[in-house]
Amino acid sequence: MSEASALPLFYRDPQPLSAAQHGAWRLKDGDVAFAADTPFVPVVVSEIAAAARSYPVVFSAGEGAQPVAVLGLEQRNLFVADGRWTDEAYVPAYVRRYPFGFIATVNPDGFALAIDAASDRVARSGEEGAALFDADQPTKLTQDAMAFCNTFQGEAAATQAFGDALRAQNLLIDRRADATLPDGRKLGLDGFQVVDTERFANLDEAVVLDWHRRGWLALVHFHLASLERFGALLSLQAKTATTAESAAKPTKSKKA
Repeated sequence: MSEASALPLFYRDPQPLSAAQHGAWRLKDGDVAFAADTPFVPVVVSEIAAAARSYPVVFSAGEGAQPVAVLGLEQRNLFVADGRWTDEAYVPAYVRRYPFGFIATVNPDGFALAIDAASDRVARSGEEGAALFDADQPTKLTQDAMAFCNTFQGEAAATQAFGDALRAQNLLIDRRADATLPDGRKLGLDGFQVVDTERFANLDEAVVLDWHRRGWLALVHFHLASLERFGALLSLQAKTATTAESAAKPTKSKKA
């Protein structure tokens, strides 16, 4: 579950938006096909409860202890089909903000609104799609994207604080998920961590009170409850594999 690229997940050519460079660019309607091949996506603290109802929510093994929604047990998102996200499943904010995002600037703790120039939704010329700028001013589309990304960035800071607290209390332990599909294929997911229930139960009373006030106790409980979703994920993986296998079999024609 480690990042294989220095670029953020999904982004191939993020560029800070400016009227001078992107004044003629427009954004076309699109779908979530860009997320079809990712088995996990980061979530922030404010959406852990919602995400936990649809997916296992675990933590990355890196220093930041980033909460992550597990979307599949191999290199595939089981919740995306034909460019659409499953209706009843929660769509993480990280997915909803794409192709926009924030990019760090030279100023300390500074960020600028960016767009992934490699996105299929970006039109560099023509009239198709919605304009990003009106003369030298951002349109409502761009302003809304800025507001959404600004909120997300603030949540990212709160998420880091939560992860740092878990690390400080030494609550996270390595885990691995293994499964065997009906066709005999074995799947394994590693590189993630979960909260150790015994250590969590033995937290100092002062820490418990502090975490209760911060809302972190509830977040840990949502996380622990979400681990039951691995069973549902396996069932969905097996169902998807069976459907794909049936579709691949040649159809026998009846002889007259």
